[in-house]
Formats: sequence, C-alpha cells, structure tokens
Amino acid sequence: MSVNIDYKFIDETLDEYGRKPSSTIAILQKIQERYNYLPKEIFPYLAKQIGISEANIYGVATFYENFSLEPKGKYVIKVCDGTACHVRKSTPVLERLREELGLSETKVTSDDLMFTVEIVSCLGACGLAPALTVNDEVYSSMTPDKASELLKKLREE
Repeated sequence: MSVNIDYKFIDETLDEYGRKPSSTIAILQKIQERYNYLPKEIFPYLAKQIGISEANIYGVATFYENFSLEPKGKYVIKVCDGTACHVRKSTPVLERLREELGLSETKVTSDDLMFTVEIVSCLGACGLAPALTVNDEVYSSMTPDKASELLKKLREE
C-alpha cells in the first residue's frame, strides 16, 4: 500500500521539534498522529534531515509499542485480555468483533481501514471488566451483542 506523503507537513514537523537525533521520538509521534502509522517511505528522508541512519529510525519505530509500521483503522479498538477481563469473558467479545469485521489473529485491520482490533494485556479498568477502548475511550461491561452495537454506531458516525 502506497500513501501520499505530505513532505511540507514533515518539514514543518522537523522545524517544530528540531532536526536533531534527540527529537526523533517526538517527530515520529507527530507523523503517526497524522497518518495513523509510520509510512516506511519517510524513513530515508527523516534519516537525512535528522542526521542519523535509517536503521536508527527503524529501531526507534520498532522498539516502542505505540508506533506502528502498518496502517491502522480510523477506529482502533483495544480489547483487554487481562485476568479480570478474561474471566469475565472478553474472548467472545473479541471473537465477535473479528467475525463482523473479517479479521483474525494475523489480520488486525479491516480492508476499508475503518477498524483495527488489537488485544492488550491490561487497560487498567479491571472494575469495568470486560472492557475495551475505541481510540482510548473506555467501554465497560462488554458483551458480544454490545460489541456489535458499538460497531454499528461507529459505522454511522
């Protein structure tokens, strides 16, 4: 998948944070905020502008879990599978989401780039179990039917 890179935006970001190695994380965060992932096509340009190797940028991008090298959906759904959520049946919720969106363990983003479904080990919302987030908004006491309703609502937005 090829994405149109807005190099004007990249240059503005570099100017905002400074074209120096210590700004790499902030620059990558801003770029990911814009594209919802880090397009690999930007790595050679960033390396030259910041003065570090492409391997160094790739290393930062793959070391931190918040960065993604794969496109993510408009709605990123994180399903908690921590102990409290798991025992309160988060797995059927995850299975329903995957089924309705045509996703699997290996395919986590829908073809239309509307939804990405990820499993996380803990959302820190154990009292609300089973819980999930959509773009960091918490939804509690989830059931498969509630998950279906949530998808319907998000599709209508």
